[in-house]
Amino acid sequence: MLDVKPILAQQSMVNSTHYPVMVIGGAEDKVNGCGILTAFFQSAGGKKATIGIVPCASQEPSVVGDRYYQIFKGMDAKQVEILDIRQPKECDESRWLNTLADCTGIFFTGGDQMRLCDLLGSSKFMAAIQARIHSGDLVFAGTSAGAAIVGERMISGGISGESPNRSLVDLTDGLGIFPELLVDQHFHNRNRMARLMSAIAANSDKLGIGIDEDTCAAFNDDGTFEVIGKGTITIIDPGKLTHTNYPDSSQTSPLSLHNLTVHVLSQGDRYDYQTRTVMSADS
Repeated sequence: MLDVKPILAQQSMVNSTHYPVMVIGGAEDKVNGCGILTAFFQSAGGKKATIGIVPCASQEPSVVGDRYYQIFKGMDAKQVEILDIRQPKECDESRWLNTLADCTGIFFTGGDQMRLCDLLGSSKFMAAIQARIHSGDLVFAGTSAGAAIVGERMISGGISGESPNRSLVDLTDGLGIFPELLVDQHFHNRNRMARLMSAIAANSDKLGIGIDEDTCAAFNDDGTFEVIGKGTITIIDPGKLTHTNYPDSSQTSPLSLHNLTVHVLSQGDRYDYQTRTVMSADS
């Protein structure tokens, strides 16, 4: 379990809820209210926040970084920094580590999750982020590729649709912020149910979480997360799985998964990922 603690309570927040970690399915609203981004801004300190943007998953990091810079500056964050890391060796440089040390919130943009892991994996920069998340003095948010990397295992690619089978999904190691989770993004928007089921068949010790666009799993410090945004979050829980033919299957043969538990959660629903229990909005 990730043991995160709240940082300073925000006195001027419209919504006083503080989310230590926010995992976003991609394509979050950046124009009409910016609900998810505002929740991150508020969690990171509101107008007292120093927000770091990490755009290195993108092929156009300057463009993507500037877009989020303008959004958070428009919210009147105290300071916004773009940590435009281009090479793995830069992750151990003091200029980026010192900038990170001043941040109250860090935001990973979308792009290519493999590029993100290749740049940041096993670096001092990523180790510092994880340590500060665990100590409770840094709020983390990742969207799209920035969401995919949070598990110990990560979906690095694949295709949509069809029946669950090995060929639908490519898997590799993630950055391990939540070791027990396996996240897919743009979920129903890109018809990725079979892909996530295939990933869980290969990693039945993990909990599958499929997050729709403009939707966020907003984690609390008590082992639960809340759904915010316009879409749904799909939970694929293999905890009571009685059989899968995955070990004996070929690349394209259909997979069997018996006694799989599936939940679909929407705005306000809460889920305890430690006990794997659904909680209603008023629980």
